[in-house]
Amino acid sequence: MTEQFGDKDKWNSRYRVAGDDKSSINSSAPQVSRVLTENSHLLPEEGVALDLACGLGANALFLAKQGLTTHAWDISDVAITALQDAVRSMTLQINSEVRDVILKPPLANSFDTIVVCRFLDRRLTGSLVDALKPGGMIFYQTFSVDKMSGVGPGNPDYLLKPNELLQMFRSLVLRVYREEGLEGNVEQGFRNEVMLVAQKAR
Repeated sequence: MTEQFGDKDKWNSRYRVAGDDKSSINSSAPQVSRVLTENSHLLPEEGVALDLACGLGANALFLAKQGLTTHAWDISDVAITALQDAVRSMTLQINSEVRDVILKPPLANSFDTIVVCRFLDRRLTGSLVDALKPGGMIFYQTFSVDKMSGVGPGNPDYLLKPNELLQMFRSLVLRVYREEGLEGNVEQGFRNEVMLVAQKAR
């Protein structure tokens, strides 16, 4: 997904609607990524974390509650304002920023943990790997081309091909991977999306 001005307008419009529902930015709400909640035992006890393309910031709030120094970036100023309001009401500290991550990717060797949820721009892969400190981990979850419902983008450019996420982060050490596609009983399991946790060598 390329973050340009057209995308900024689109996401601002969506977040204005979502922001009317205050539960949508509650860190205990279902919007926290499953790749994060199901694998939170892999998070470090301390360190610097980034919620990239954070939206309303449920993942950032979750990371901050784990005691990590948390940064949250999104192209939508509406989303960042909503997150800042939520942070004030919860007495948490999150360094939130309106940022086009394609034009301004994270600096090398700057984060112990990076979380990316429902965002895909393949041009960013190298920058994400470089941004991890030695031993740092990326938690990634986004939509697959093998999805059984209409959720998520329809444009295949924004959907992962089979095993693509593995290939994108093949230079890292794999810790968790889940991609169930359309096999078996599609009413159960983890469907529509793919998740990965991978670690940079120390």
